[in-house]
Amino acid sequence: MTGAVARAGAIALTGLDGTPVVVEAALANQLPGMAIVGLPDSAIAEAKQRVRLATQRAGVDLLGRFVLVNLSPAALPKQGSSFDLAIALAIAAAAGRITGERLPSTAHLGEIGLDGELRRPPGLLGAVLAARRLGFERVMVPERCAREAALVPGIEVVAARDLAGALAWYRGETEGWRIGAPDAPDAAPALVSSADIADVIGQPEAVEAMVIAAAGRHHLSMVGPPGAGKTLLAMRLPTILPDLTPDEQIVASSIASLGSDALTGLVTRPPFESPHHTASAVAIIGGGGGSRGGGGGGGGGGAVLPGAVTRACHGVLFLDEAPQFPMAVLDALRQPLESGIVEIHRARVRTTLPARVQLILAANPCPCGNAGSPETARACRCTPMVRTRYAGRISGPLADRIDLRLTVRRVASALPALAEQERPTSADLRDRVVAARTRAAERLAGTPWRVNAEVPGSWLRGPAARLSRGETAVLDQALARGSLSMRGYDRALRVGWTIADLAGKERPGRGELAQALALRGGAAL
Repeated sequence: MTGAVARAGAIALTGLDGTPVVVEAALANQLPGMAIVGLPDSAIAEAKQRVRLATQRAGVDLLGRFVLVNLSPAALPKQGSSFDLAIALAIAAAAGRITGERLPSTAHLGEIGLDGELRRPPGLLGAVLAARRLGFERVMVPERCAREAALVPGIEVVAARDLAGALAWYRGETEGWRIGAPDAPDAAPALVSSADIADVIGQPEAVEAMVIAAAGRHHLSMVGPPGAGKTLLAMRLPTILPDLTPDEQIVASSIASLGSDALTGLVTRPPFESPHHTASAVAIIGGGGGSRGGGGGGGGGGAVLPGAVTRACHGVLFLDEAPQFPMAVLDALRQPLESGIVEIHRARVRTTLPARVQLILAANPCPCGNAGSPETARACRCTPMVRTRYAGRISGPLADRIDLRLTVRRVASALPALAEQERPTSADLRDRVVAARTRAAERLAGTPWRVNAEVPGSWLRGPAARLSRGETAVLDQALARGSLSMRGYDRALRVGWTIADLAGKERPGRGELAQALALRGGAAL
């Protein structure tokens, strides 16, 4: 005889997108066992052992009964251990141990240990955001990550210590659970760091180029010999970037939540990612979601994991020794740089991940690093063909998406004198960047863009921001000579507007556009 069907709410997280899932459970008088259907992956299929033992320890006796669990919609692949809590509570309701009226309106998020302990699942913050958007009245989460769930306002948070505490809440008991704080805690304090752009010695032009890149969120490439300071400059760029906006904090925090550590506050500073040149395309772009066998009645979809370009969203993606990366990996960046998103397409999974990053590339002038060196002791040993092949690893379409191309020279020999010179600090330059971005935001009010790098060329060349032919003559001539593509023309316009914003001018003139063209025409990767 088959018992009544109990239903509990859950969230299937694919990347940052959440889909509502109804966990159905029913008991039958047949050979004891458990089956989970509805395209579960291996982690969910293994929940049979975890949940069965944990429910028995919590007083839900399933001896002599067969348990069938269905994850609906059945055609949606599910992955991860976050369904454990919903499965256990649906089984408890089917066994008559709790009432199930509030189960469907609650999103249950948690992994269960063999002793009934509740553990944080990856992506908790994104799942809570999805639960609020999908209309769930509340979420039930492990007590140890209640603070992370409380970062999302507008939804009730029930924090259970263990499975027994979750059952106690549904029974109306007062022990083993608590209500999470309804107001979000204070943002996480910024990490104390001694890194400062004042550490850069003898590179004033490069520092100014970094300020321009930060003010307009422009992509930048650096070519120079080893030891010239390329990596130091790139690592100091985040120190002059403004704090993230509230919307950016939510996105960056949701991405950070996909890791194994619980968040205690929102991410407020721009992230920085610097993958090694041996990283694969999936590691850089993201992926997963391939068909993967899952026990208990079906093949599930593997988890979609964000790549470095997503983890660096609203921050900096730095590729050191860029020509050493596989060409396929570098070319895969072209679409995310243009659209600000990564589209993952697999046999059973399709999702979109945010990828609005500021790309910084660094490279030596040749494999040995000494091409163009004025010092005879450092003469280049590479043949012309080797140099050409090395530079050609950065394709033309990718190079055309770089706004600023900077040649970095070795610091002069008078190091003591340079070290004594007064240099701007990161705080000083960040104030300039914030002021420039404020001017840009005021100019772009009423549009979907906030920084110059986001503005399309059609708008810059349209009535709202069109410059006179006299002002754009330097760009028009470069376009006519073929030294500038139409995409490059638009990107030079954007840089010109950024230079004008930094100078406090209403609009760029010939000088600003000439400077933008010079910055774009530096050494090409």
